[in-house]
Amino acid sequence: MKPPQQDAPVFNASSFYQPSVLLMTGIPGMDKSHHRLISIPFCLFYLMALSGNSTILFIIKRTPSLHQPMYCFLSMLAIADLGLVMCTLPTTLGIFWFDIRTIGFDACLTQMYFIHIVSVLESSVLLAMAFDRLVAISCPLRYKAILTKHTVIKIGLVMLVRAGVSLLPIPFLLKRLTYCRNNNLSHSFCFHPDVMKLACTDISVNVLYGLVIVFSTVGIDSVFIVLSYFLIIRTVVKLGTKGECLKALNTCASHICAVCLFFIPMIGLSMIHRFGKDVPPIVNTMVAYVYLIVPPALNPIIYSIKSKQIRKAILKMFPWKTDPL
Repeated sequence: MKPPQQDAPVFNASSFYQPSVLLMTGIPGMDKSHHRLISIPFCLFYLMALSGNSTILFIIKRTPSLHQPMYCFLSMLAIADLGLVMCTLPTTLGIFWFDIRTIGFDACLTQMYFIHIVSVLESSVLLAMAFDRLVAISCPLRYKAILTKHTVIKIGLVMLVRAGVSLLPIPFLLKRLTYCRNNNLSHSFCFHPDVMKLACTDISVNVLYGLVIVFSTVGIDSVFIVLSYFLIIRTVVKLGTKGECLKALNTCASHICAVCLFFIPMIGLSMIHRFGKDVPPIVNTMVAYVYLIVPPALNPIIYSIKSKQIRKAILKMFPWKTDPL
């Protein structure tokens, strides 16, 4: 007689399990020998982001004429961009340069928390910049009275508290879950929907809270940014002459570019994580990199090109002198 067949061991989802480490992914399908070659454009973007945003902060600090609400908000945007870069740079370049794929579970949650905090901060700063442009165009005579130094500081503190408090439960909601033996992440950094999908238990609370946070922060910010530009366009149309309209809208051009650079990839990444089950992994990965690396690298360039005051301040840093023959 044949011995009775035994069932294969099945993972018991009711037993609590939490992986000590998680495995990050670089670019799916990319051979390890190509990682260092691929790291070159990443290094360039990181270098652009670090040098560009640091230059913006340095110029605004040392130029008294730029100590205005508009440039205070631009400084906040530069700080948020530097935060995004510093959150993802160690693990991303660690994979491409040294093939270091492991990250501790608690370290992953910490990185994830700060990535999402900085993302919410950047969204809030873009909203504050839209409000700044609305006041400057709609109420130019009352601009300085409305956006005083103390008001700008209060706005910055409110944005920081909103981001920190609203996202504080996220790591604790992930810590309570039981995880499967699969500990492979989809990115070279920790992202809440990505970590959440590794759980073997019910994640409906995490999904619901994540949606609430998205709609109450980034969702509301995007709605008010659109509303601000609706009011700006209505005010500009009332100016009458074409030249005045173009001049007023030109002051908003750099901000509109920054808004598009941030919100379009972020919305795309959120949609892919929630609904894109059949989307190739390479698309998911590249959209994530565009969302976290491209805006911090291009924002300083955009504002340097469009802002005459910043261009002048940059040129003053390089006082080229020609000696007479």
